[in-house]
Amino acid sequence: MTALTTITPAGASGGAAAPLQVLGLAMPALFAPTPAASKRFVEFFTANIRNPNTRKAYAKAAGEFSAWCEDQGLNHLQAIEPVHVAAYVEQLQARLAAPSVKQHLAAIRMLMNWLVVGQVIPMNPASSVRGPRYSVKKGKTPVLTAEEARALLDAIDVSQPIGLRDRALIALMVYTFARVGAVVGMRVGDVFVQGRRTFVRLHEKGGKEHEMPCHHHLEQYLHEYMEGVGIAADAKGWLFRSVAGRTGQLTERAMRQADVYRMIRRRADEAGIETRIGCHTFRATGITEYLKNGGRLEVAQAMANHESARTTGLYDRRSDQVNLTEVERIAI
Repeated sequence: MTALTTITPAGASGGAAAPLQVLGLAMPALFAPTPAASKRFVEFFTANIRNPNTRKAYAKAAGEFSAWCEDQGLNHLQAIEPVHVAAYVEQLQARLAAPSVKQHLAAIRMLMNWLVVGQVIPMNPASSVRGPRYSVKKGKTPVLTAEEARALLDAIDVSQPIGLRDRALIALMVYTFARVGAVVGMRVGDVFVQGRRTFVRLHEKGGKEHEMPCHHHLEQYLHEYMEGVGIAADAKGWLFRSVAGRTGQLTERAMRQADVYRMIRRRADEAGIETRIGCHTFRATGITEYLKNGGRLEVAQAMANHESARTTGLYDRRSDQVNLTEVERIAI
C-alpha cells in the first residue's frame, strides 16, 4: 500500500500540492490530514531541498514511512513516538543495507524537524533514534586498470558522431574525476581555452563550479567531438547530447545519467571488459591511477572537489593489486 495522495489543503492559494506535482512527487497520507502539515510537507521538498536526487530519495523514504505507519494504525503525526521510528528502522534493516537505512532515517529526522520548526508537531520522534553503525575504509566501486581503461577508449568506433561523443564523455570522467551528474549538466561553453590550455567547467553538487585543466588526450577528444558533430559554436547548447532513436544522429537534448550508464555498459561489452563497471568507475579509476603515478592525496582531493581527504581515500584502490600479489604467494 503506497498511502499517497494528491490532496489540496484548504486555504492554500492554487493548491499546496501543485509544486509536488510539478516535481513528479506525491504527498503521503500521513502528512495530508491537516492544511498546516501538508503545506509544511510541500515546503520541505520545494523550499528546503534543492538537489533533485536528494529530493527524490527523501520523498521515497517519506512515502514508505507513511505506508508503514498506516499499516500499524498510526494515522496522525502526533501519535508517532520514538519507539515507532525505532521499530521502523529495525524492519528496514531486515531488507536494506546499512547506508540505505541511515539515509531513510536521515530523511525522516529532517522532515520531522521541519515540522517541529513549523509548529505542526511538538517534538521530533526521530531525533533520539540511532541508525545502524556503518564504517567503510575502501569504496566498493568497481575500477579498471590503466590498460583496461585505454582498451575501452580505443575500442570505440569514432567514425560516427555517437562514437566521438562516447569517447569524449568517458575520457572526461577519467581525466577530471568528474561525477556523471556534473558531466551531463555541461554546456558547450563549459569547454574553454585559458592561457593556451583547454579547461572544463564542472557544475558540481551544491551549486559549486569546479574548473579543471584538460589532459592532452582529453583535450584532443573534446575538440574532435565538438568539431566533428558541429556543435563547437553552440556555446549555450548541451555538450553531451542524446541520440534520436536508432538513427545515430545527435539531438539538442542533454543525455540523462541513465543514458550514460547504458552507454558505458554497451561499450564495456564491446571492449570485452567483464568487470561490472558503472558511471562512478571512471572517477575511481582516475584517482587510483593518479595516486599510483606519484600523485598526492590532498591534490587528488582538490581535483575531485571532495570536502574531505577521507572521501578521496575511498576511491584509492592501489591496495587491491598488493592484495592480489600476496594471494598469489600461496603456492599449492
